[in-house]
Amino acid sequence: MSENSPQQLVWMITGCSTGFGRRFVPAILRKGDKVIATARKLSTIENLAKEVSEQGLDASNLKTLELDLEWNTAKLEGVVNEALKVWGRIDVLVNNGGIGMKSLIEEADAQKFARQFQINMFGHVDVINSVLPSMRARRSGTILVFGSRSSWRPELPATGLYASSKAAFTAYAETLATEIALFSIRVLIVQPSSFRTENMLTYPYHDDKRIPEYDFLREKALAGAGSLHGNQPGDPVKAVELVVDVVRGEGKAKGRKFPRYLPLGSNAGQAIREKTEMMKSVLEEWGDIIGSELDYETIGGTKMEYS
Repeated sequence: MSENSPQQLVWMITGCSTGFGRRFVPAILRKGDKVIATARKLSTIENLAKEVSEQGLDASNLKTLELDLEWNTAKLEGVVNEALKVWGRIDVLVNNGGIGMKSLIEEADAQKFARQFQINMFGHVDVINSVLPSMRARRSGTILVFGSRSSWRPELPATGLYASSKAAFTAYAETLATEIALFSIRVLIVQPSSFRTENMLTYPYHDDKRIPEYDFLREKALAGAGSLHGNQPGDPVKAVELVVDVVRGEGKAKGRKFPRYLPLGSNAGQAIREKTEMMKSVLEEWGDIIGSELDYETIGGTKMEYS
């Protein structure tokens, strides 16, 4: 947490019906902060106040709102404006909501990709753009973008829609971080691996196009997802508690520099190392012909480059 941030932060979170989003709420309230929890259907979070009260937490520091990431820009902006009126500001925006659509690439048309990207990225872009003016005015704020280990390891069959949406959201956040740094707004890219949340692995495979030649590969991929569900090694409660500490600069994060990236879980670190080593091996094997050999020839001692 920066020196200019208030001790009591106001958080807004998307996707609080289950998973990381729901677990963020008590973790934040335990710090004495305030939470604006959102979900696609308000009915899925209407009992959150009761849940946190039963844990001895102050439910008056919790506000719930309906926010569907498939809504249009104007409607999403309206929800953010409503959220800003609750306590007058949003200090931390957690872009957590998402789904994991399963499909082999050839069996998915562009509309399925579009829906996956709308929920996992495009809806959040509208939410972020709606929050940023108030953060810029105060020259303070933190944006959390939930990527995924899958963006480092998209080679698993049937994960292409999800992995590509998370990879795109990560790249977007990297550019965003550079552009809004001059307003003292921070960006944290969270990249979880396999955590024991409720719905990510249970999203159904679509039935409208199944190519027989892929039957074995599809069945193997679905069986793998089924066997992993409920057996993921990661504890989501521990994960969100760490993220909260990182944002506030407390607990396990005390004394550490605020990171741009926060991989979560041992599988995330493994995937990053494997992809890094893969790319390093490409550079080592091909470096002599893919680098300066492809630059323009020099003319009069000056290298001519165009981009």
